[in-house]
Amino acid sequence: MGQKINAVGFRIGVNRDWESNWFASKKDYGPLLCEDIAIRNYLEPQLKDAMVSHIDIGRVKTDKGHNVTVTAYVARPGVVIGQDGTNIARIRKELGKIVKSGTLKIDIVEVKNPDLDATLIAKWIAGELENRQSFRSTQKKALQRIRKAGARGCRTQCQGRLGGAEIARREGYKEGVVPLETLRADIDYAHVDAATTYGRIGVKVWICRATNKGVQKDDGERAPAAKGNYQGGRDNAAAKTR
Repeated sequence: MGQKINAVGFRIGVNRDWESNWFASKKDYGPLLCEDIAIRNYLEPQLKDAMVSHIDIGRVKTDKGHNVTVTAYVARPGVVIGQDGTNIARIRKELGKIVKSGTLKIDIVEVKNPDLDATLIAKWIAGELENRQSFRSTQKKALQRIRKAGARGCRTQCQGRLGGAEIARREGYKEGVVPLETLRADIDYAHVDAATTYGRIGVKVWICRATNKGVQKDDGERAPAAKGNYQGGRDNAAAKTR
């Protein structure tokens, strides 16, 4: 099951939260959802140079409408703010025309470790592919960056006309542990398209930041078994047959 669905959506409610936090009636749900989509469609290209990871939108209902809080997580906050705050002022003014449900507040949060963010790594791989870099060496470099940053495991995959081949195929690499079906494992996942001259190439990245500490120690060794004289598995079955 873990390999067939989005690793982030699979963990919502366990160790992940929604990127849109608000509640609305059936009548207001549609317009607010369209407003969230318009906000993200505007900010994504505007914050491209700032390496945006994800955008959270929160709404609190008041007597005069909604207090809308837009939080953008970027790796380069200085690019968003601009010189003397001119760029963020322009973005706030343009977003004010899109947000019509209430007052707007924009927060810019810096991503402390970009090499542990699956979205940023996937965008970096896509950018390298668009610059005609080798998909093999690019994926291997990405794995090295992720492991050097302290991840327990990582996995990358590229699918499409790799290297300009006539027949599309997929090729990926993996290092460490990526337990997709362990809900308590902190796994970040992203899917980004690379627009190359010979077609689209899909880039997928899985990053396991931490695993269940009760199953495995931080140094990679398994935790000691519980005390007792019980011996399970094939050894116990063989003892019974003797």
